[in-house]
Amino acid sequence: MSSTESFVADRPFTVGTTLPGTRGRTGVISTPHGQIRTPAFIPVGTKATVKTVLPESVADLGAQAVLANAYHLYLQPGPEIIDQAGGLGKFMNWHGPTYTDSGGFQVMSLGAGFKKVIAMEVGNPDDTLTANGRERLSRVDDDGVTFKSHLDGSAHRFTPEASMRIQHQLGADIIFAFDELTTLMNTRAYQENSLERTRLWAIRCLAEHNRLSAERAHRPQQALWGVVQGAQYEDLRRKASRDLVALSEADRAAGGKGFGGYGIGGALEKHNLGTIVGWVNDELPEDAPKHLLGISEPDDIFTAIENGVDTFDCVSPTRVARNGAIYSLDGRYNITNAKYRNDFRPLDPEIENYTSQYSRAYIHHLFKAKEGLAATLATLHNVSFIVQLVDRARQAIEDGNYVEYRDEFLRRYYASKKD
Repeated sequence: MSSTESFVADRPFTVGTTLPGTRGRTGVISTPHGQIRTPAFIPVGTKATVKTVLPESVADLGAQAVLANAYHLYLQPGPEIIDQAGGLGKFMNWHGPTYTDSGGFQVMSLGAGFKKVIAMEVGNPDDTLTANGRERLSRVDDDGVTFKSHLDGSAHRFTPEASMRIQHQLGADIIFAFDELTTLMNTRAYQENSLERTRLWAIRCLAEHNRLSAERAHRPQQALWGVVQGAQYEDLRRKASRDLVALSEADRAAGGKGFGGYGIGGALEKHNLGTIVGWVNDELPEDAPKHLLGISEPDDIFTAIENGVDTFDCVSPTRVARNGAIYSLDGRYNITNAKYRNDFRPLDPEIENYTSQYSRAYIHHLFKAKEGLAATLATLHNVSFIVQLVDRARQAIEDGNYVEYRDEFLRRYYASKKD
């Protein structure tokens, strides 16, 4: 049976083994381009590429799907080009499932300069604040967002309908509703108004998704996932979750497709990650898959799994790799440090992947010589490390020894601060 034939349209997600005493579970997400066994880490290929590595190499490392970015692909090369190519997978020669985010995060982060986890005090909210006083490149209103391209300063407009149109042209199996991403520095009043704005946008996303799905019936059908916002507020997170579920049920009752799953987005304080995800998953249907946007640190991954997250993505493993930061079972270290100049062991002797045939000394040399292969090998290793971490967590849930696996992994990984 081919991967396309294995897609079950009316049952896109099945729950497998549950993790006792937690919301954690294994499962399978079915898409037109294959299945994703969960929990799963989804590497980020922002511009239809996981930077510095071949798509075939990412697949060989065990990655089951990739996530690309609607904002960046809209600006370059343009969704029309990717649509003409037959969709994201064909365009980048990736044969498995694909995700695209809605572009909302980039509009905020590039517009105001903030990252996902805001490293600042939350005690003095200011709705006009930008990171380091930089120019604000985006303006939000009730209809959508007007923004300047970070490439050339040209003006553009995203609305819920535009985001749906772009993502349908990109052709990913799983797409996300257009939402407003707030920061932890926004006032409570702004968070409340934003939540209602995102709810109204979700209604428009559902309507446009249904329309485009019918119009483009010749293309593989896509699943639209709603995005839960609400920042650090329990009542807002729970309300957002209940609202999206109600919208999905109403849409299905009216003959629409509803939401195929849910993304958990927004700025999150690290120490509240599990609590916030728990609030959300108290309200969302158990039989719906959940994706946590932008998480990849090992302790966060375990926290997310235990609170019911099925898939998650992050650029961090690839971004830090390009600067020489290497994941290992004994923590993260920097391969450019002098002590690795004559270290002929693999990047991690206990992690088997493509890079195991190369020594630390060689990769140290590549970075010092500014050779492009340095970033390629470091990226392959880091992606493999995180993919294997999550795969082993999934297997540990199935085998009934998850707690032992988690505790031993975290004890060793954080035992000492690496150089």
